[in-house]
Amino acid sequence: MAETNIIDKSHIIANLKEVYDPEISVNIWDLGLIYDIKINQDEYSVEITHTLTSAFCPFADEIVNDIRTAGLVKGVRAIDIITTFDPPFTMDSVPEETRMLMGWGYMKE
Repeated sequence: MAETNIIDKSHIIANLKEVYDPEISVNIWDLGLIYDIKINQDEYSVEITHTLTSAFCPFADEIVNDIRTAGLVKGVRAIDIITTFDPPFTMDSVPEETRMLMGWGYMKE
């Protein structure tokens, strides 16, 4: 019987919801820091594009390593993590639901 290694995007997202920016007690998924998750089922690979709240984030290495770990779900043989600041993080990047839960209201930059 052939082995089926279907990479489950929902599992990756669930894992990303467990990765927190240490400076803000909100996970990176709900902060809007994950821009894209590409899955290539044929190559068993995942590419996660994300940003950080600041280009000078002192926890950048830790967050990137946690993103890598979150993306290594069953079936993944290769993972690329792309850090970008285009577009840069702004409060507009944070989903409205998260802003409301955090009591941030709507802050237009």
